Amino acid sequence: MDLKATIKQHAKDLGIDKIGFTTADNFAALKPSLLAQKAAGHTTGFEHQNLDERLYPDKIFDQPQSIIAIALAYPSKIHDRPPRTGPKRGRFARVSWGIDYHTVLDRKMAALIHFIKKTAKSQTDIRFKPMVDTGELIDVAVAQRAGLGFIGKNSLLITPEFGSYVYLGEIITNIKFAPDEPMSCQCGTCTRCIDFCPPHALLGDGRMNGQRCLSYQTQTKGFMDPEFRPMIRNVLYGCDICQQVCPFNKGKDFHVHPEMEPDPDTVMPELIPMLTLSNKGFKNRFGKLAGAWRGKKPLQRNAIIALVNLHDRSAVPHLLEVIDTDPRPMIRATAAWAVSELAATPNAELTTFLEKAQAKETTALAQAEFQKALERIAQR
Repeated sequence: MDLKATIKQHAKDLGIDKIGFTTADNFAALKPSLLAQKAAGHTTGFEHQNLDERLYPDKIFDQPQSIIAIALAYPSKIHDRPPRTGPKRGRFARVSWGIDYHTVLDRKMAALIHFIKKTAKSQTDIRFKPMVDTGELIDVAVAQRAGLGFIGKNSLLITPEFGSYVYLGEIITNIKFAPDEPMSCQCGTCTRCIDFCPPHALLGDGRMNGQRCLSYQTQTKGFMDPEFRPMIRNVLYGCDICQQVCPFNKGKDFHVHPEMEPDPDTVMPELIPMLTLSNKGFKNRFGKLAGAWRGKKPLQRNAIIALVNLHDRSAVPHLLEVIDTDPRPMIRATAAWAVSELAATPNAELTTFLEKAQAKETTALAQAEFQKALERIAQR
């Protein structure tokens, strides 16, 4: 058995669900599209900022020969839902269930590299550079070229076995491997992901306007544009819509990695307690999730928005407390918006409270949000 076949066989023992190999040739064919996306304002800023490093493996690795791509399947259903406690709950998208997938992928790739070094010890000076979606290369492009699946119209990698419910990692190496066969797009005339995307972020050709993607919107740290607030429903982080409606994901639900199993009460938390969560409490409760990477501020903002989308008027006293005591202007102002949405009838006491709170605000954006809230209440 040659080295590549040996690696593929052992990958299964390591719990790697799919593995493929491709050359370390460049991805320069993607450059015009990426430049057009940036010029159109469709990028998010989360991408690696050096374009050449995203496209040319030899810019980040000395004399690369091959890239190994791996995929790990993650669950799409929670089998044990949290207890019915009464208060409204939010939810994290599936990509943030279980332990942060970056940690899981890093461990799998480290184990794979260790095995390759041990197996190929006759080869001198073998080197590796592992990375996940925080690295330089475009993970879906690498995975597609390595034969793991195809890039769908929703811009995600879709595998025949697991659909798009997979985490991706890649390893650049100076070992030369025979490449696997890339897979062409299998979407055909289907446009379900495009049709069901609430903000119409998908462009139809495997690209998206990242600024309009709801997953991106849940991760921003400033005010969320009013257009997107009802669209996120009760989601605190991420978005699964384009995956849920995809025919290739029908019936796909894999529970093969214990570390990816969601804790129901964590990924579907009660919303009101999140409003006053301390930094320590946030770290203890959500710190191991991928969805914690932007800190508690976006999640608390999204919790406020979710309470409005769920029409939870019981949250109003808690929102008033946030307006009165929270040190962050964006959170206070978003809470003011929420109160104006949930208030059933005009209320002089409430109006006076918001006017006094507005007078304390020192930022133009917060003052404007308070003003809109006051006008909304006056129109009731």
